[in-house]
Amino acid sequence: MENTEMSRAGFGARFLYRVVKNDSMKQDPPQIYGWRVFLLACSACFGGMLFGFDIGTIGGVLILDPFKKKYGLDKLNDVGRANLSANIASTLQAGCFLGCFIASWVADKAGRRTSLIMNGLITIVGVILQAASMGSIACMYVGRFVAGVGVGGASMVVPLYISENAPRAIRGGLTGIYQLFIATGTMLSFWVNYGANLNLHGQAMYIVPLTMQALPAVFLAVFMFLNNESPRFLAKADKWEQATATLCRVRNLPATHPYIQGELRDISEQLENERLLIGGSKTKDLLKEMFVIPGNRKRAFLSIALMICQQMTGTNAINYYAPLIFQNLGIKGNTTNLFATGIYGVVKMATCAAFLLFAADSLGRRRSLLWTSIAQGTAMLYIGLYVRIDPPVKGQDVPPAGYVALVCIFLFAGFFQFGWGPVCWIYVSEIPTARLRSLNVAIAAATQWLFNFVVARATPNMLTSAGAHGYGAFIIYSCFCYSMFVFVWFFIPETKGLSLEKMDDLFGVTALAKERAVEHGDDHAQPAAMEIGLDGKPTGRMSTEKNDVLFSEHAERKV
Repeated sequence: MENTEMSRAGFGARFLYRVVKNDSMKQDPPQIYGWRVFLLACSACFGGMLFGFDIGTIGGVLILDPFKKKYGLDKLNDVGRANLSANIASTLQAGCFLGCFIASWVADKAGRRTSLIMNGLITIVGVILQAASMGSIACMYVGRFVAGVGVGGASMVVPLYISENAPRAIRGGLTGIYQLFIATGTMLSFWVNYGANLNLHGQAMYIVPLTMQALPAVFLAVFMFLNNESPRFLAKADKWEQATATLCRVRNLPATHPYIQGELRDISEQLENERLLIGGSKTKDLLKEMFVIPGNRKRAFLSIALMICQQMTGTNAINYYAPLIFQNLGIKGNTTNLFATGIYGVVKMATCAAFLLFAADSLGRRRSLLWTSIAQGTAMLYIGLYVRIDPPVKGQDVPPAGYVALVCIFLFAGFFQFGWGPVCWIYVSEIPTARLRSLNVAIAAATQWLFNFVVARATPNMLTSAGAHGYGAFIIYSCFCYSMFVFVWFFIPETKGLSLEKMDDLFGVTALAKERAVEHGDDHAQPAAMEIGLDGKPTGRMSTEKNDVLFSEHAERKV
């Protein structure tokens, strides 16, 4: 970037140019890093806080004596209590699984923004049912299922919405804010549980934390009402004037600027290539396009595999049952357990923020996943070996090796936030084609919730039956973490700094589209993109120059 442009750039842009190290950051104009795109991302990410608040709240609520008494957990043996706790916690995931597909349909028909508002309202209804259940297990199940529909729907739409609005150079960081809000919600809910345990009495000890889950849902609905629709959704719906106006507003540039023109050309070209490959827009056409075309099929399978891996790290085993895990490691008393859990939440939030600022778009996706696979596996392995070899003894102080195990819990949280936490959501939302993005993210998110359900349902039983103090659970998760290194090494390509439209080049779909066009005698196969008029509409003419020419003046500039 030229010095004159740097001098006109705002503080945020200057900061980003110092901490984000990729080629796109050097090429693109500084105006696109204005406050609007960050406000937009944070507004949508209250959808992530929905999930974070729930996983932090329910784990603490389940160990509170008033809750146990009201819902009959105190009358059960260890196995029965573990099963009922698992059922209460995991009912949310069942709703989340369904919510992903409902939200995908709404997001494609009515828009990403509308879908997020709807999910916020649904979650509020579910929270009200949970807080008002008053000892009724059936009502608690229904409330958690309904809330799950909203939480799961938001988990699918938020990364999609942000990735479609974000500048390519900082797309990883902006999409990763979703994981930061999950961690923030988890941290806040941990401390709400801690405060309720200290200062409230009776049923209020668990009703207040359950009710607080509605706050992120309210913020999501209100803030998304004030934000714009995704420009790529508008373009896909053939609303080019609105798409151009929205893109100009988010990028803080006029419609005549080469960057805006180039981005619109990329969007138009991708949509045209997808039309050449399949053409139809019904669900069966999209599924055919996803699984018949090799590049799309690879992206779908990678998305599914990444989400399975994310859950099998064991992170949500700790998130849901942190108080129980700390108890198994020798920490005594509910108050101390909840305090340790609160510190765990702070570590998650702080490390996620550090990753987004300094590593998401500099270190890249692939490297982040590789090193954290080994680090997470090592932390889990130590915890498992400690519990197996030198387990805590009830009534005695925690031994030095036990404190190291506790540190490993916190280290695991940090490692997860530097890789498998945010990167999976970044990756699955950025690699699909425009037509398949909603469906691809929905399938990935549904997979995440399915295996989240498996982990939430299995962990209590694993902690009570998989060896003394549940050491086997930690060993199993450790093995999964190590195996993920091999998976990433051989199958995950780097996407750092690429525009969404260039993902087709990376996975070979663009070349296939041009081959199909040539086979059908389409003269538009060879040019790079359709020309876009100043009003934002395709002119019907095809550009004779490659899109990269549009950015030549920026590419030659240096920071």
